[in-house]
Amino acid sequence: MRVIFGLIILVPIGAAWLQYTLIGLPADPDLAIPTITPADPVGFPVWLSLSHWVNFFFLILIIRSGLSILVDHPRLYWNNGCTPGTDWIRFTSLKKPQDKSWTAKEDARYISPLVGLPGYRHTIGIARAWHFLTVPFFVLNGLVFIILLFCTHQWKRLIPVSWKIIPESWRVFVHYATFNIPTEPNGFYHYNALQQLAYFGVVFILAPLAMLTGMAMSPAIENRFHWYPKIFGNRQSARSIHFLVMIAYVVFIFIHVAMVAATGLVRNMNHIVLGIDSSRHLSGLYIGIGIILATAAFCFLAHWLSWRKPRLLQHLDASINGNLWRITLNHFKPNAYFKKKDISPYFWANGKIPSSEEWRKLAANNFKDYKLRIGGLVNNPVELSLEELKNLGMQQNITMHHCIQGWSGIAEWGGLPISKIVELVKPQATATTVVFYSFGEGLYGGFYYDTNTLDNCLKPQSILAWEMNYEALPPEHGAPLRLRVENQLGYKMVKWISSIEFLETYKNIGKSQGGKNEDDEYFDLLANT
Repeated sequence: MRVIFGLIILVPIGAAWLQYTLIGLPADPDLAIPTITPADPVGFPVWLSLSHWVNFFFLILIIRSGLSILVDHPRLYWNNGCTPGTDWIRFTSLKKPQDKSWTAKEDARYISPLVGLPGYRHTIGIARAWHFLTVPFFVLNGLVFIILLFCTHQWKRLIPVSWKIIPESWRVFVHYATFNIPTEPNGFYHYNALQQLAYFGVVFILAPLAMLTGMAMSPAIENRFHWYPKIFGNRQSARSIHFLVMIAYVVFIFIHVAMVAATGLVRNMNHIVLGIDSSRHLSGLYIGIGIILATAAFCFLAHWLSWRKPRLLQHLDASINGNLWRITLNHFKPNAYFKKKDISPYFWANGKIPSSEEWRKLAANNFKDYKLRIGGLVNNPVELSLEELKNLGMQQNITMHHCIQGWSGIAEWGGLPISKIVELVKPQATATTVVFYSFGEGLYGGFYYDTNTLDNCLKPQSILAWEMNYEALPPEHGAPLRLRVENQLGYKMVKWISSIEFLETYKNIGKSQGGKNEDDEYFDLLANT
């Protein structure tokens, strides 16, 4: 696959050099300033300049936080199973060991804060907070730009109106690829054909593709609208395309900045900063440099906030996106879709097998002495053995697991619908939250737990699973019981369940954030995307 992408880049350059060697340079495009009419765009209005720099600021934050998210599972695939060795590219020198247990968390890498946001921290939580805090404003800025673009004559700068732009772009590309810079137009009035195509692609292809592929990775969307990720091939294909879009943005930024500098830095900065066509004033250059330095300064501030005020970032993200997901994605109910043939040949393990003496004794006796305690705000607290749970009924689902780190896997899960538990224990009217306690430990110590809303626990395919792929649940995947709530990310699906408690609010448990990962790694309380 890497060879294919290499060819995609090298073949056009090779073709340009072949034409240059055999035929010579194509004619320099006619770049004379055309006759300007009242219907033609001239210069850059204030709204366009502001939108340009706001877009730059948010794009830097999105790319840097996206890199931190990527290295938490530094492998990209074209298949939903994410079997080690099937990745088409990986950003780690490590290969999964064959002679010992290896969890997805152990596979995660660190990244320098000079590159990623926040950098260093071995958690994806803060990186996601920055990513999702930034994306809504990036999208809003883009929508305002598009609306104003079509409400003015500025759309003519970006939208091709003739197929002649293709051969004209190739002529310009041959000049660039062979290091023969063509005569440049005055961008205050119009762009050359290749510039126009590049800007059109960034605005009308890359930006929508970034948003659409991002949505395709949401468990709530994938498990409700199974056709949607198929637009991109599958869920992991969408993640790979999302990454390639980021690479395209980075390449564009570097080339764009280089060309701005090479074709008249002062004049170009006056265009986009002050909206004037002059090479004699340095104000535009100084202001532009100031904006770039301010963006760099904010990146340092963002790193400081990530270390010193992570809870603030977590709560800001929850106040914006958490509430948005609650009124939108959280209402989606999973539908059955996958078949036995879709089951992944490999399923990443995560979390370390419990070290507690209690769990080890239960496991040694094949969990025959296991009792699930269910209490809290219920009218009928109970303790149930595995056998008693199995006698209450069983549901089998084949679903896709979405890990917050980025990997996925399809498996069959068999167990008791949580609705049966609810019918049995009869929660009180004030109970809105269900806590699932684990025998396992959190990354930073203490027993693992997480909460789900009672509403989510009652959605289709929400079960307490004792079976995986038609066999008893393996220890590494959560024996004797693990939770499945299919519109949530994997960390909400507690493994090695020891007990269940119904509460009025998640704020009455742990550090009042809703789960062990939420407490210690600043994960989202609501994990729909």
